[in-house]
Amino acid sequence: MLFFVGACKTSQPIKSFDIYAEAADPAVGIEADWDGVEPGLQGAAGSIDEHYFKSAAPQMPAKRLWSGTAWRGEKVSAQVVLWSAEPVEQVECEFSEFMGENGTRMPASIAQARFVRYVLTDEFAGGCGYRKPEDFEVHLYPDGLDNAACFDIEGQTTRPVWVTIEVPEDAEAGIYLATLKVTAGGRQMQSFEFILDVLPRVLPASTEWEFHLDLWQNPYAVARVHEVEPWSAEHWEALQPIMQMLADAGQKVITASINKKPWAGQTYDPFDSMIEWRKQADGVWVFDYTVFDNWVEFMMGLGIKKQINCYSLQPWNSQVCYFDEAAGKEVMVKVEPGTSEYEDIWTPFLRDFREHLEAKGWNRITNIAMDERGEKATRAIIELVAEEAPELGIAVADNKKIYQVYPEYIKDLSVGYGAVIDEKDLALRKAKDFVSTYYVCCSDRFPNTFTFSAPAEAVFIGWYATAAGFDGLLRWSYCSWVEDPLHDSRFRTWPAGDTYLVYPDARSSIRFERLVEGIQDAEKIRILREEFEQAGTDEAQDKLQRLNETVALFNVLKVPADTEGLLNYGKRVLEELSR
Repeated sequence: MLFFVGACKTSQPIKSFDIYAEAADPAVGIEADWDGVEPGLQGAAGSIDEHYFKSAAPQMPAKRLWSGTAWRGEKVSAQVVLWSAEPVEQVECEFSEFMGENGTRMPASIAQARFVRYVLTDEFAGGCGYRKPEDFEVHLYPDGLDNAACFDIEGQTTRPVWVTIEVPEDAEAGIYLATLKVTAGGRQMQSFEFILDVLPRVLPASTEWEFHLDLWQNPYAVARVHEVEPWSAEHWEALQPIMQMLADAGQKVITASINKKPWAGQTYDPFDSMIEWRKQADGVWVFDYTVFDNWVEFMMGLGIKKQINCYSLQPWNSQVCYFDEAAGKEVMVKVEPGTSEYEDIWTPFLRDFREHLEAKGWNRITNIAMDERGEKATRAIIELVAEEAPELGIAVADNKKIYQVYPEYIKDLSVGYGAVIDEKDLALRKAKDFVSTYYVCCSDRFPNTFTFSAPAEAVFIGWYATAAGFDGLLRWSYCSWVEDPLHDSRFRTWPAGDTYLVYPDARSSIRFERLVEGIQDAEKIRILREEFEQAGTDEAQDKLQRLNETVALFNVLKVPADTEGLLNYGKRVLEELSR
């Protein structure tokens, strides 16, 4: 990674910033159309549903006004597009106060403007499967959101700015006006007006959201990219802002690896074991939970405390790693569920793990988790856990309807997009307060969060979960970064961006912001439904019917003819019913 340290030399206090050079654009010179661009920094209010490409001059009206609606406590997004035929140095964005009716105010600090960064991506093509970069089209797409205070814009380039407005829960309802001033070298170049209509309803804090978000974390990738020793003080420091973003999105599950390589090292950074396994010379097993405990307590301290999902009693390669004192070395053995060799290794662990979890008070929230394993192996593991640690739950990403075989045991079930949980099974799970989600992965062209996916798809994910009766979403990859995630999102096995949603140094992304938007919409739908159901009036019933009919439009298993149009319609109805 190439980083450049600079400073914004304006009348304001000097702000230092780190900037990295983006990858070269493969599309440079193709339909760029810069000849007709007027001199100086140009700008317009854009759409959050659009990708604005770096080397192409935007063909858009010079709109200077953005307007939107929000609940109190909600986070809303906007996109401003800047471009210039000549280089422009030290570009900064600064918001004014939000001035409301009757003298009410919200501070400028509720708004954040982040420069959008470009990353190399490829195409869906066949979805899953090993791929060579030269076999696929390569593009430079806008996705990452930089935290730099200011930015130098190259000549003949476009630079979107992502605006996030977080409305305080205690804000007074009403219409507010603010100005976004864009300067270069301290001189004002552009200004944009923002009109925000704050409704009297309140979206609670993300820790109170009921949407079950399960994005798997990979702390080992964070250590490698930030060049720190795993579990050192520097590692915890790097993890904190990255995982705080996840907590703020309403994450419910802590991902824990209880042995090495539960996914057989499929990611660039394999998962190490958070539990040290040691077989003493006398044959007695000893387990050290220091890293596991520190990780769980760290994540709980950020507000993620509903579940701990442990991977896995069924590693993808069926291998278990431990230190053998008699041999004086670390050994790896292959054991298959249902065999005596398997039980000889995993039974002592389960007994010890159960005692440890009970002492920590975590036994009722911990699940033994499995990812797309076969029925025979899953059956053997469920039976072993039921015998040795019955209070532990079972979590399964299930692509074989195994949940129908063991309806009493699988507390956390996720099925692939397109799979339908039978109505009677779903009713049973809800009655038992079991979690039922769906997941998307490399095989799903739509809806998804690849770096080349249409931004609206990430919002659709939340609406579909609600429409189909799911509790939320499982996505396997929050931060399993590729070799060089800031520059190139492509990976050796899957479509680009499949392995991560956020960037190093706690940089968010367009995909992640839109995913949270869809989750917020799901929460608003839930709140309105509960209110209308409890009101018991004819008017409330009419509103409930309209809401349910609108949400039902999103219960589709193929790409809508107009995803953006469908979402805009759903959001209009949601806004009208919120008033």
